Amino acid sequence: MKKRFNLFRKVGLLFMAILLMGFVQAQQKYKETGIASFYADKFEGRKTANGEIYYHAKKTAAHQKLPFGSIVKVTNIENKKYVVVRINDRGPFVDNRIIDLSKSAARDLGFVEKGIVKVEIELIASTDNLPDKKPYIKVAESSEKYYKIDVSIEKPKGKGVQIGSYKDDENVFKIAEQLKIEYKADVYIQIAVINKTNVYRVILGSSIDETYLKKLKETISKKYPDCFIVTYKN
Repeated sequence: MKKRFNLFRKVGLLFMAILLMGFVQAQQKYKETGIASFYADKFEGRKTANGEIYYHAKKTAAHQKLPFGSIVKVTNIENKKYVVVRINDRGPFVDNRIIDLSKSAARDLGFVEKGIVKVEIELIASTDNLPDKKPYIKVAESSEKYYKIDVSIEKPKGKGVQIGSYKDDENVFKIAEQLKIEYKADVYIQIAVINKTNVYRVILGSSIDETYLKKLKETISKKYPDCFIVTYKN
């Protein structure tokens, strides 16, 4: 009887070990490889998407889909250094970039001087389900708003000043309205698909005059410091 009990006990422990291994693998099965960047100094003290304040010294990061509170291991593929960060923001919304790290996290990985680096990210723990294909959607304000839209497909010439890229189409309408009123220039919206998610690029003006474009950028940068001149592709 004692031998049979010990046998059942061993089988039970083996079964629990298999279940535990499966659970750990399920928790860590989400992996992704791509380019990492880090927050510029101007973001110090600003609010992140989940309402927290960003600080360089904290080990935090922005990801497009992982739930807020997710704990992620980020490994620099070039030097094998790694850091553990918590997701508290959305981004980056730049082609091929998968995570935006706090400056201290980037320093631990050794790529502050380079600016970007190829990394592997691995989900260690999450307060929510693994990300699906649904994009992050900001909750709209309760008050109703109506926008008058003159819809047309344009092929602008020359260059313009890109204000930013947005996943929330309501923000696009708001910004387009403000830009048109404030700068008295045409506003163009380019739709790009990044990681199977629509991103709306807001571009102001259309010109081949480099002097005009530089002055326009200088004026806009007072309110939108991340703006830059782009060439229209037709």
